[in-house]
Amino acid sequence: MKQITQLGATVEEAISIALQQLNTTRNEVEVEVLQEAKKGFFGFGARQAEVRITVKEVESENTDQDKSDDVHHSITEKISVVQEDIQEQSSLSDTIEDPSVFVEEQEDPIESARKYIEDIARDMGIEDLTIVTQKQGKNILFKLESEKAALLIGKRGATLNALQQLAQLVVNKTAKSFLMVKLDVEDYRERRQKALEVLAERMADKAIHTQKKVAFEPMPSYERKVIHNALANRVDIETYSEGTEPNRYLVIEPIR
Repeated sequence: MKQITQLGATVEEAISIALQQLNTTRNEVEVEVLQEAKKGFFGFGARQAEVRITVKEVESENTDQDKSDDVHHSITEKISVVQEDIQEQSSLSDTIEDPSVFVEEQEDPIESARKYIEDIARDMGIEDLTIVTQKQGKNILFKLESEKAALLIGKRGATLNALQQLAQLVVNKTAKSFLMVKLDVEDYRERRQKALEVLAERMADKAIHTQKKVAFEPMPSYERKVIHNALANRVDIETYSEGTEPNRYLVIEPIR
């Protein structure tokens, strides 16, 4: 049984941080509020909210995380295949005078990506996936829903990020102009952003308290950007990235 206790400025913040650490969703855990937050009087008597989060037991012998690791590896391989396919198409277009005469009527790129995601989900053993697409200008949002949301998200969002990269490639493989693709599952992106913002402040305070650099674990560029933005107005620290992708990480350094 997987269980942790977590503090937070509010009960909801504590729950959000715990869900991120457990890499799961609200409907897959049991929440016990150990204490409510208290503001105190002039700073005296203040206390944080504390919750105990317990992951519900799953009967399957293979955990969703084990499956997620296998799926993430499979998706990474698919990304390489699509990239090679795009490069081959580009090379072919460069060798013919009028490539448009060889192009047959193609399926809508957004619909192609939606079907691609559904096919991968079936390979993952997910049969109840529903996808809602929203398009605003050059931005495409695929909202995924399933009882196996944690499997779609993967460890710290790794599977979801890989699926998003794959969908981005599939969409822009045939799109007439570049489109920016985003995948989300049960508002994971918003919850992840809030958790990162809370973590950013705590790590910045740690850097100031210890007067030493604090380094995060490797994360995608857009997550590093969340932390950069969250700390942009602080004048006592500076943030920068080090390393090379996919192991690039963010560093907080106190300003002496």
